[in-house]
Amino acid sequence: MRNPLSEKIVDIKPSGIRKFFDVVKTIDGAISLGVGEPDFDTPWHIRDEGIYSLEKGRTFYTSNSGLLELKVEICNYLKRRQNVEYEPGKQVLVTVGGSEAIDLAIRAMVDPGDEVLIPQPSYVSYEPCAILAGAKPVIIELKEENEFRLTAQEILDNVTDKTKILVLPFPNNPTGAIMEKADLEAIAKVIIEKDLYVISDEIYSELSYRDKHVSIVEIPGMYERTILINGFSKAYAMTGWRLGYACGPEIIIEQMTKIHQFAIMCAPTTSQYAAVEALKNGDDDVKMMRDQYNQRRRYLIHELRDMGLPCFEPFGAFYIFPCIKKFGMTSDEFATRLLQEEKLAVVPGNAFGDCGEGFLRISYAYSLDDLKKAMERLRRFIDRLEKK
Repeated sequence: MRNPLSEKIVDIKPSGIRKFFDVVKTIDGAISLGVGEPDFDTPWHIRDEGIYSLEKGRTFYTSNSGLLELKVEICNYLKRRQNVEYEPGKQVLVTVGGSEAIDLAIRAMVDPGDEVLIPQPSYVSYEPCAILAGAKPVIIELKEENEFRLTAQEILDNVTDKTKILVLPFPNNPTGAIMEKADLEAIAKVIIEKDLYVISDEIYSELSYRDKHVSIVEIPGMYERTILINGFSKAYAMTGWRLGYACGPEIIIEQMTKIHQFAIMCAPTTSQYAAVEALKNGDDDVKMMRDQYNQRRRYLIHELRDMGLPCFEPFGAFYIFPCIKKFGMTSDEFATRLLQEEKLAVVPGNAFGDCGEGFLRISYAYSLDDLKKAMERLRRFIDRLEKK
């Protein structure tokens, strides 16, 4: 029989995040700090709206691009938070999570051979999505000494006449790095000069601990060049509802909607009604959760530094990215031994790109009690390593 599989998909490695997540479920008494999922329940008033939509029999398809009421609220939210305006009927697409929006944007914008700049360490989906679309991913290795921020020079060092898109993954998973207004202004000059487009993944925009998140669409000249991607999973603790959105130039959103139409039809109707409630009345919930994450963030920074693990201070998302190079072990070796010896799961940094080698991703989307137990286990493990 002929090979039934596509060589392109076979060559793509599975997610390094899920490997450790699957293993930890088989170990009694294990603590996992590996998954980027809020430990909060979806706020009750949001769940109640989803339940109400089912009770009212709202189990039909919505339009391909999403409920108009939801798209209006998305535009209201972005006007309120980022001071940018989008047309609900033409510039907004509701998707099955932010991940679908990333895939749609890349597929709608590239032709085979186009290059996509992908800063790493970063979320695991960007590179395979570019490959599946026939584009060439070009990796920009972010540096710890720059707090894993993207610089204009790093773009210039990697751009060619085939470069079409820059992925902008901030606030960043796995590092917690952010880009402030001055950083964005500096890279915007290069983006405009080189005539690039931007896919700005802002799924962690509400989890910013220094100042209010600034989107690149707020920078002059970038609105018309940017697909802004966001969603409800992280800010509203709605991971399982699978709902995201993309906003941008009508010409691009129209083609993204076409792909979405053939592959998905529409995002889940129940989730869309719940999301309307989240945007209308969820600001206090977001603030409460952000304050809790910030408390946990500060606790972990103190504990890790007290153990002698170098880590820059992350100001976004809910991850911290300590360096473990001094132990002379790979990230995989360190994480594997930590799981085997102390029943504590973290994610090796190289799951997010080769330049993540020598680091670990630790999520603080867990209760403070669990984090305290986890740090006790990590401290015991490090003490043993340092005594050898």
